[in-house]
Amino acid sequence: MARPLRLGRREFGPYEPVIMAIVNRTPDSFYDQGATFHDEPALARVEQAIAEGAQIVDIGGVKAGPGEEVTAEEEARRTVGFVAEVRRRFPDVTISVDTWRHEVGEAVCEAGADLLNDAWGGVDPKLAEVAARYGVGLVCTHAGGAEPRTRPHRIAYEDVMADILKVTVGLAERALELGVPRESILIDPGHDFGKNTRHSLEATRRLGEMVGSGWPVLVSLSNKDFVGETLDRPVKERVVGTLATTAVSAWLGAQVYRVHEVGETRQVLDMVAAIAGHRAPAVARRGLA
Repeated sequence: MARPLRLGRREFGPYEPVIMAIVNRTPDSFYDQGATFHDEPALARVEQAIAEGAQIVDIGGVKAGPGEEVTAEEEARRTVGFVAEVRRRFPDVTISVDTWRHEVGEAVCEAGADLLNDAWGGVDPKLAEVAARYGVGLVCTHAGGAEPRTRPHRIAYEDVMADILKVTVGLAERALELGVPRESILIDPGHDFGKNTRHSLEATRRLGEMVGSGWPVLVSLSNKDFVGETLDRPVKERVVGTLATTAVSAWLGAQVYRVHEVGETRQVLDMVAAIAGHRAPAVARRGLA
């Protein structure tokens, strides 16, 4: 039976699409090249994202790909104070923090975070313990066993979706046993993480199997390499491909979308929800005059 999703002060119905806006506190992010590294541009990004329809902001202090080492102390310096300021300025928004480290997780929970987005698949098992202790949500991601900030090399799966389900459902069940609220646990197939492009396409095509597990599904599709390789497009020309993948994911039942382009994603999700019969048209004038 479909359950509501509860994150922070917000509750989302089982068919309500949810947008998670990306706010990178890094100087070297692959997409915006550090545009929100400093506080004021980052706060402006949060304000704009909320105005365009984001219900969650996802704050990250470390670039996902290879690069200069970022210690836990530096990651915390980039995120903790910012989380506290976002909580002060936007008390009703759900705050997520993209981290795999339990030390950072604990610090941001103290500052007001509602959700820990563990994109590296439980590489630090203590992070789930932090989520349980603070009663916050947790994203359980499939990363193919990859070490944080590494790229896959000739990775192979006998059945990629079977592996995704085994790992993510296992992480979700462990989190539940530790005391993370059931209604605050999500699973994520981890597009690009520990996967080649064909793996990510298959994971998208078979998202319905994840939805069928009963756990709400989060997808992080925005401008990723599998979109770029599928269409042979550079990073800045992947929006159309991203939105097409978003529409397919929404039709298959994914609920939360981690994105750069909030306004465009909002329109796609609202349109798919209306076609599926879960949302009424915003206006209905045609044929009534």
